Amino acid sequence: MTPAAGGMAAMRIPGRRMRRRRTTDRIMSGLLWLAAVLAIVPLVLVLVFLLINGLPGLNLDLLTKLPRPPGEPGGGVAPAFVGTLMMVGLGTLIGTPIAVLAGVYIREYAGGRGATVIRFLVDVLAGIPSITIGLFAYGFVVVPMGSFSAIAGIVALAIILIPIVARITDEMLGLVPATVREASYALGVPRWKTIVRVVLPAAATGIGTGVLLGVARIAGETAPLIFTTLGNRTLSTSLNEPMDALPLRIWVYAEGPYASWHQQAWAAALVLVLLVLVFSLGTRLLLRRSHRS
Repeated sequence: MTPAAGGMAAMRIPGRRMRRRRTTDRIMSGLLWLAAVLAIVPLVLVLVFLLINGLPGLNLDLLTKLPRPPGEPGGGVAPAFVGTLMMVGLGTLIGTPIAVLAGVYIREYAGGRGATVIRFLVDVLAGIPSITIGLFAYGFVVVPMGSFSAIAGIVALAIILIPIVARITDEMLGLVPATVREASYALGVPRWKTIVRVVLPAAATGIGTGVLLGVARIAGETAPLIFTTLGNRTLSTSLNEPMDALPLRIWVYAEGPYASWHQQAWAAALVLVLLVLVFSLGTRLLLRRSHRS
C-alpha cells in the first residue's frame, strides 16, 4: 500500500465516526422530542375533552346560584365554588409558611445526618395516600368537634401541601451558590438575615413554583374532604360547619342519574382547571416582577 492510500484510509475512519455520531445524535434528539410530545399530549387531550364537554354548561348561573333539588334542571354550584376558594386559600396560607420554614431548616440548619432523616420523613409524608390524611383529620378534628367542618378540611389540605412545598424549598435553596452566602457573611450580615434577605429571594421563583404545584394538588382532592367537610348544598362561609367544594360536587353529580348533573359536573371540572391556571399565571407574574425588582 502506498503512503497516499494509507493516508486516505486514515481519513475515512474519522469521517465514518463523525457520520455515526451525527446519526446517533439525530436519533436521540428525535426520541427526546417524541418523549416531550407524549408528555404533553395527555394534557392537551384532557383540556380539549373538558372544553368540549364543559363549555356548554359554563355560564354565570353556574357560579352564582345554589344547587336545585334532584331532578330539576338549572341551578349552579356556588357553594362549591366559594368553598373551594376558602379551603384551598386558607390551607395554602397555613401550610406554605410551615413548609418553607421546614425547607429552610433542612437546608440551612440541620446537619448531614439530621437533614437526611428529615428529608426521608418528609418524603414519606408526601407519599401517604390522601384518603389516609383525610381519615387522620377526621379523628384529629371532626371527632373532637363532634361534627364535620371546613376547619377539618383545611387541616387535611394543609398537611397534603406541606411536604410538597418543603421538599421543593429544600432543593431550590440548595441551588443558591455557597459564594452568595459567604459574600453576605463577609460583610458581617447575621446568618438569619442572610437567609431572609439573600438566599430566599434568590430561590423565590423556584419556591413559588413549588407552591403552585401544591395548590394544584390540593385543589383537586376529594377523598380527604369526604371525611372532613362532607359537603353542603347551601352557601356557608362558617368554618365550623360543613362546606361544599368543587371536587365533592363533581363527584356527586358525576355519579348522579340526571343529565343536567352530568353537564354541571363537566362545567365544574372546567372551572376547577381554570382556577388553577389563573392562580398559576398570576403567581408567576408576581414572582417575575419581584425577581426583576
